[in-house]
Amino acid sequence: MRQLLTYIEPWEFSPTVFLVCAGALVLYLRGLKAQRAHGGRVGFWQPLSFFIGLTLDYAVLQTYCDYLAQHMFWVHRLQHLILHHFAPVLIVLAAPGAVLIEGVPQRWRTRWARLLEEHPSVRRMLGAGGRVFRIVQHPLVAPLLFVGLIFYWLTPTVHFAAMLDIRRYRLMNWGMGVDGLLFWWLMLAPRRAQGRAAIGYPIRILIVCLMALPQILLGAYIALHSTVLFDVYGICGRAWAISPLTDQELGGLLTWIPAAMMSGVAMLVVLRRLLQEEGERTPPRSALTAPIADPRLI
Repeated sequence: MRQLLTYIEPWEFSPTVFLVCAGALVLYLRGLKAQRAHGGRVGFWQPLSFFIGLTLDYAVLQTYCDYLAQHMFWVHRLQHLILHHFAPVLIVLAAPGAVLIEGVPQRWRTRWARLLEEHPSVRRMLGAGGRVFRIVQHPLVAPLLFVGLIFYWLTPTVHFAAMLDIRRYRLMNWGMGVDGLLFWWLMLAPRRAQGRAAIGYPIRILIVCLMALPQILLGAYIALHSTVLFDVYGICGRAWAISPLTDQELGGLLTWIPAAMMSGVAMLVVLRRLLQEEGERTPPRSALTAPIADPRLI
C-alpha cells in the first residue's frame, strides 16, 4: 500500500495545479447536479471524457510521473503528449463549458455581473483580453503556436535550461497544457459554441493535416539521430538504466507517431461535426416530397 501511495501522491506539490484541478472538478460536479435538478439531460460519455482528461493532467503534473519526466526523456515526451494532445482532446470533446458555468454559485455570478456594470475598467480589461484571445485563436496563429511550442522546448539548449530551472520547467508544462486546450477547442468544438472564433470545418481539416507533418519530421529527426541531443538527463541521472540513445529514440517515436494518430482522430471528429451540421440544415425528406398546394385554392 505504501508503495502505491509513492506513485500517486504529489512528488513536488504545486498548490496551483491542485487548486485548478480541484476547482474544475468541484464546479463540474456542481454543474452536473444542477442540470439534473433542472431536468436537463446528462449523458455518460461526456462526463467520463472530462474526468479522464482532468485526471491525466493531474497525474502527469503532480504524481511520481512528474519525477520520471525530469529523469527520462521518453517519459518527458509522454508527459507533454498528454498535456498537449490527449488530455485537451478529451476535455474539449466533453464540451464542459455550460456545465462549469452552471456549477458557479449564483451569488458569484450576480457579483460578477454587478462588477462589470459598475466598473468600466474591468470591462476594458476584458475587452483587451478578448482581442488577445482572438489573435491567439486566429487560424494562422494557432497552429504555428501549437507546433512552435513543441519545436521551441525541444531545442537542445532551451530544453537543457528548462530542465534545470524549476520556474522554466513549470512555465513549459503550463504553456503546453493551456495551448493544447486552446488549439483543440478551436479545432474540435462545434462552431455554434465558438462564436466569433469559429472557423470552417474544411479549414480545420487542412490545419490538422498540415500540423502533423512538422511533428512527424521532428520526431523522426530525434529518433534517428546518431548522437545524444538531450544530455541534461545524463546530468540529472536517468531513473532507469537504459542507454541515452535508446531513451532518445523512444522519445522521438512518441513525438513522431502519435502526431499522425491525433491528426487522424481530429479529422474524424471534424467530419462528424460537419455531417451533423449539414444534417441539421437539410430539411426532412417528407418536407421535400410534400405536395404543392393548388394555387387556385389560395
